[in-house]
Amino acid sequence: MSAMFRALENRNYRLWAGGALVSNIGTWMQRIAQDWLVLTVLTDHSGTAVGITTGLQFLPMLLLGPYAGVLADRYRKRLILLWTQAAMGLCGLAVGLLVVTGSAQLWHVYLAALCLGLASAMDGPARQAFVAELVGKEHVSNAVSLNSASFNTARLTGPAIAGVLIEWMGTGPVFLLNAASFAAVLLSLWRIRTSELDPAVPATRGKHQVAEGLRYVRSRPDLVLILVMGGILGAFGMNFPLTNALMSTAEFGMGPEEFGLLGSIMAVGTLAGSLLAARRSGPRLRFLLGGALGLGFFTLVGSLSPSFWLYAAVLIPVGLASITFLNSCNTSIQLSVEPQFRGRVLALYLAVLQGGTALGAPLMGWIGTEFGPRWAVAVGGVIVLLTGLSSLIAVSRYSELTVRQHLRAVFPRNRKAKRSSATTT
Repeated sequence: MSAMFRALENRNYRLWAGGALVSNIGTWMQRIAQDWLVLTVLTDHSGTAVGITTGLQFLPMLLLGPYAGVLADRYRKRLILLWTQAAMGLCGLAVGLLVVTGSAQLWHVYLAALCLGLASAMDGPARQAFVAELVGKEHVSNAVSLNSASFNTARLTGPAIAGVLIEWMGTGPVFLLNAASFAAVLLSLWRIRTSELDPAVPATRGKHQVAEGLRYVRSRPDLVLILVMGGILGAFGMNFPLTNALMSTAEFGMGPEEFGLLGSIMAVGTLAGSLLAARRSGPRLRFLLGGALGLGFFTLVGSLSPSFWLYAAVLIPVGLASITFLNSCNTSIQLSVEPQFRGRVLALYLAVLQGGTALGAPLMGWIGTEFGPRWAVAVGGVIVLLTGLSSLIAVSRYSELTVRQHLRAVFPRNRKAKRSSATTT
């Protein structure tokens, strides 16, 4: 099997990846339906309401993430996932029934988003750490990248399908289809052979396990850098459903099909970035920094795009840069953190990333409503670009890995060619 797909040689991982792909398609369909429901059915294009919905969905990770990491380190991850995936499916079912029966109100969506966020907070650390148990340390980097490829394949197809279905049947059936899609991942979890898993040694019980995880992170400057950048980029650079909704409707006056299409076009870049990452043997700092800089730059370009289709085209490099950054963060944590701390560190990472999104979404929505969608996109781009530049300067000054070493790593072939030429002459 090609090196790009080597993790798929593992039967358990194939089952998990197949179920996750179906569920991810449903999740992306629901994201589009949820934003469209709030933006055009329950409110009069209120970016603030969409931002609050997004914030409620991600806020629990900020508050509960560290404790969810303790659970992931202490208990069987497969069992945790069975419960959390079932709970998330029920959230979609509840909203779908309310919409279909004509009973849905804005507070219903807020409550459902909060419940979904609670289940996701418990699910995230266990799901991320479960990858290492499925494939073992030697294939973690490839499996993380393939997970991203699966997620972004769903991101490529889910929004487009949702846009067509919303135009045809409305938002209610989309929520119901997402609820049904969770059956695939639940079935895959039941069929996994537990005897073939490579579980980490469970963390011992203690009163200060969250604090212990925090002390471990503080002792690792590389992890501190990842968490700080993840929090800032999550808050200001990765509210794509919100900013795309505002740009497509308020700025360009498009309908649900075009709104869904933006998510699919962006997924072209994220899928390409995931597949490129799958070819790499491990994380590299230059991809983390380059992803942040690229995300900030192309987001700024998007804010200046004069037409819908030019804005859509810019989303391809935006998606490529964002997934390059996220994959580098995730793989760095998976490979460098001691197994007994993996769940807690992943939980902290998800907490700052998704918690940042929760805190930033209402602000970005307010900026888009009060000053216009372009301002929301531009402000996010500037903050992300400044974060990338500041991190690059910090790394070059305080790390052994200097900018010159970065450049040498980027252009090894040119250097070898020059040496060869000098030797020949």
